[in-house]
Amino acid sequence: MSIESGAPAASAALRILSHLAAQSRPVPAATLASALSLPRSSVYKLLGVLVDAGFVLHFADIRRYGLGIAAFELGSGFGRQEPLSRLGHPVLALLVDRIVESAHLAVMHGRDVLYLIEERAPRKQALVSDVGVRLPAHLTASGIAMLAAMPAAQVRALFPDAAAFTRRGEETGPETYGRLRRILTETRTRGFAIEDQTITPGLASIAVAVIDHAGWPAAAIAVTFERESHDEPSRARLVEETQRHARELSRRIGGVSSPY
Repeated sequence: MSIESGAPAASAALRILSHLAAQSRPVPAATLASALSLPRSSVYKLLGVLVDAGFVLHFADIRRYGLGIAAFELGSGFGRQEPLSRLGHPVLALLVDRIVESAHLAVMHGRDVLYLIEERAPRKQALVSDVGVRLPAHLTASGIAMLAAMPAAQVRALFPDAAAFTRRGEETGPETYGRLRRILTETRTRGFAIEDQTITPGLASIAVAVIDHAGWPAAAIAVTFERESHDEPSRARLVEETQRHARELSRRIGGVSSPY
């Protein structure tokens, strides 16, 4: 089936919208075609449809494309309905009951992660990943888990140069695209992401992406714990439970079971 007909065209249109949403400024159609590995002719046709529907704006004077008002309205509707929060709360509550460690649900927001849910375990300390907090994706387990599930071209578009690798205080995260790419490869091979004291001294996190029906990382479930409180078998159980509950949330949103 060609990209101009059926589900592939819908998938390509969604990829175009997702790519535009991750950019800080409008981009040329040729850049979209290259970043997404799509034929230029198909990209122009899809952009025309999206412009007519109001999801994309064409800045004719600079020959670039950006998100339109319909995309904003769609995002506003998502915010009003809070589907991930509604579906994610019971899943995180079950996870925390089983492992007695705090967990949270985050989504990508440009180059950051935005925390939608924090489910704190009894007698556990408050985390910086409170609801509504944004943190650089490349410094967090949640962000690494989602980036590892994205196409390489999308990750490269998010982190085009050294300036994209923002820092928070003295954290030691990846500072180059090459280093980030190696971390994402390790994450895919391992099946989960790790963050060890990068955000908060003494605390570590593991995270697993929640994949939607299009194979896109809709969110990530992460568990944060005192790094000295779990031996290797205990950490393996945390990973197993986090993976199982991430698969369950993927199922509830109509997604696929494995991010990698």
